[in-house]
Amino acid sequence: QVQLVESGGGLVQPGGSLRLSCAASGSIVRIGTMSWYRPAPGKQRELVGTITSGGITNYADSVKGRFTISIDNAKNTVNLQMNSLKPEDTAVYYCNAVIFTGDDVFGAWNQYWGQGTQVTVSS
Repeated sequence: QVQLVESGGGLVQPGGSLRLSCAASGSIVRIGTMSWYRPAPGKQRELVGTITSGGITNYADSVKGRFTISIDNAKNTVNLQMNSLKPEDTAVYYCNAVIFTGDDVFGAWNQYWGQGTQVTVSS
């Protein structure tokens, strides 16, 4: 069983910064990707940023140049550094991970979600 625990949300003024963290724990054999999502109009959730265990990243156009995603493979942790925050960044941010559990015969890749952490950008 795998658990994702997020931390770092809060209230910040426009132009400010926050750092989100998500730690994965449990029967982890390998991590494929770790990502952050948030709700978006017309979508259940939109991808904010994603990173592979090898460090390859991808971002939503709306956050490019402002947000940076990083991974600590030793700690099974993903971080999201959010700078120049805007009111439209206000949302619950969800951590997502694609993780391999089990052995080489019966193991499988599965997707896991955290409970979410609230980010509010307001003056």
